[in-house]
Amino acid sequence: MSTILIVGGVGPDGRPFDLSVVDGFTSASRAPGPHFNAAGLTVVPGFVDIQTNGGWGHDFTEEPCSIWEVGDLLPSTGVTSFCPTIITAPDDRVRAAQQALRNRPAGYTGAEPIGLHVEGPHLSFPGRGTHSADLLRSPSESTLTSESVVITTIAPELDGARELIEAMTNAGVHVSIGHSHASASEANSGIEAGARLATHLFNAMPPITGREPGIIGAVLSDERVRFSLIVDAVHLAPEVVRMAWQGRADRLILITDAMAATGMPDGRYEIGDVGVTSARGAVRNDDGDLAGSVLTMDVALKLLQEQTGAPLALAIAAATSTPAAAVGRTDIGVLSPGARGDVALLEGDTVAATIVRGNVVHLLDPERLEGGPGAAS
Repeated sequence: MSTILIVGGVGPDGRPFDLSVVDGFTSASRAPGPHFNAAGLTVVPGFVDIQTNGGWGHDFTEEPCSIWEVGDLLPSTGVTSFCPTIITAPDDRVRAAQQALRNRPAGYTGAEPIGLHVEGPHLSFPGRGTHSADLLRSPSESTLTSESVVITTIAPELDGARELIEAMTNAGVHVSIGHSHASASEANSGIEAGARLATHLFNAMPPITGREPGIIGAVLSDERVRFSLIVDAVHLAPEVVRMAWQGRADRLILITDAMAATGMPDGRYEIGDVGVTSARGAVRNDDGDLAGSVLTMDVALKLLQEQTGAPLALAIAAATSTPAAAVGRTDIGVLSPGARGDVALLEGDTVAATIVRGNVVHLLDPERLEGGPGAAS
């Protein structure tokens, strides 16, 4: 039996909080085992990022096998679960990503991929953003299978969209509406067909107006639908983030939409088959359109608090339990007994340590852990 005891920390509400992780799961018992001294640290669930395209020089669409390499690095940002995102691309890219998830490296201990987010090719032409126009496809022509796919983004106004949304929902895939110029009526049709998510709300969709609320109005007025935001201060004005938080905090999901330039110097990169430039915190294609971000989840959590004034005790759900619930997972994003032993330990805005399935995989101060890094064995 492997055990690690996290002692001396506080929870997001500032109250003292100790935690046991036994055989990879949080436990109400305190079996003997190594101690992690969490004095001065805040103990929170590991972050869940349901939309990330890559990072550290790797793009999942072009290099599906890099999912595991990037996954090894994500715990440094507090992420313990993620959805590798494949954007609009030839069919073989999704198949290659499905194959990559089947080929888990021996001894892997990084952030856990919980399934693919397939963003496209069933997107609208005016809402495509950086997605290649030549590769867009009608939902009626879909070849997507549900294997290893946890989310797919679909524009609900396209021919065959309702039928595909219903089919994917029945197959256990969580459908998100986005990259769309749908009217509110068309968005509501997608929601009635089973869509329960909206992809980076406000971006790649028309603005809300008094007479045509569009996707934004349909989503914000429907309590069944959760929505993701990119709060990097580039994609959205702080006032928009604050408005969304004040109206639907319990439905707001932080995502990074990170791409290959994340964790790297400014310069030229690719997202899918599209060349982009990363400069001063923004990533744009050659037409000047935004193309993913260089955001990380720890920074996203910090920015959400700054832009909304929300205390950590409330904001933390947007990075943990809300995205987990959006993909039907009750075993991650929480620290209740029986949940997976995924923990982030914060020192202010810094991720001091990250634990995945009871294994310490990121640690700034080895002296905090009795027996040294990886002592949970």
